[in-house]
Amino acid sequence: MPSKRQARPPDGLQEDLLDEANRRIVEVLTADPRMTTAELAREIGMSAPAVRERVGRLERAGVIGYRLVVDPAALGLAVTAWVRVRPGPGQLDRVAELAERTPQVSECHRITGEDCFLMKVHVPAVEDLGAVLDAFLLHGQTTSSFVVSTPVAPRTPAP
Repeated sequence: MPSKRQARPPDGLQEDLLDEANRRIVEVLTADPRMTTAELAREIGMSAPAVRERVGRLERAGVIGYRLVVDPAALGLAVTAWVRVRPGPGQLDRVAELAERTPQVSECHRITGEDCFLMKVHVPAVEDLGAVLDAFLLHGQTTSSFVVSTPVAPRTPAP
């Protein structure tokens, strides 16, 4: 499971971190995250040591992070569903803990509205979703929506 998102830097630091050069670094790395420091430096017109320092600052501040993206279907998990969970009274923490322990859950978000959680679940086949849902039904109600297609893949938001 990906690490928890880091807190935002203080406002003054945020402005320093997102100057024009750093915005350009983020933009270029978003397009090609495997770019070397030397290539990145050439692309934005700075020295490699200056770019390395800037990237390091962006990493330490939590602006830039890294994770491996794997296609669940390539692992035999052809079905993806979004599952909303409305916990029963006193079950909020239990749902969050269960989501953390459930390997089929790749994302879990605390949300507003009648449902408290939105989870992304991957299973080999439609009938395999039942066992995952049953575990959560012990703690509340679930509503599922199967992903049919993804017209917009996950992407980095523009600053």
